[in-house]
Amino acid sequence: MTYSKTSRDIRVTVIPEFVQSESRVEQGRYVFAYHVTIENLGSETVRLINRHWVVISSGRQIADVKGEGVVGDQPVLEQGGEYRYSSWTIIADPSGSMHGEYTFLSESGHFFDVEIPQFDLVHEASLVVH
Repeated sequence: MTYSKTSRDIRVTVIPEFVQSESRVEQGRYVFAYHVTIENLGSETVRLINRHWVVISSGRQIADVKGEGVVGDQPVLEQGGEYRYSSWTIIADPSGSMHGEYTFLSESGHFFDVEIPQFDLVHEASLVVH
């Protein structure tokens, strides 16, 4: 499933996927990759400065991650530009979610936040239907 949200002329699209080869379901280790595309739909060049992620596992917050840039980079997005990256997370349950925000700096010197859409992390084979 694809999740997308546009705010402040920045579109953030996320595609999560379960990573079977790195997961250990019997030990409560569910690994998920997420592939992110960030698009600048505005007229001003911007730089991604910080990230903030909230990770939820089975309804409880398990991580609150803040840091500079993404995957070691603080990308600059010109008008119409895009940046793609992939990362991963581990949760202890077959279902969870992530959401957060990026902080950008515009070329005119203004900081602003852009919402990252909440997206589901689901290992469907482990879910029990009652």
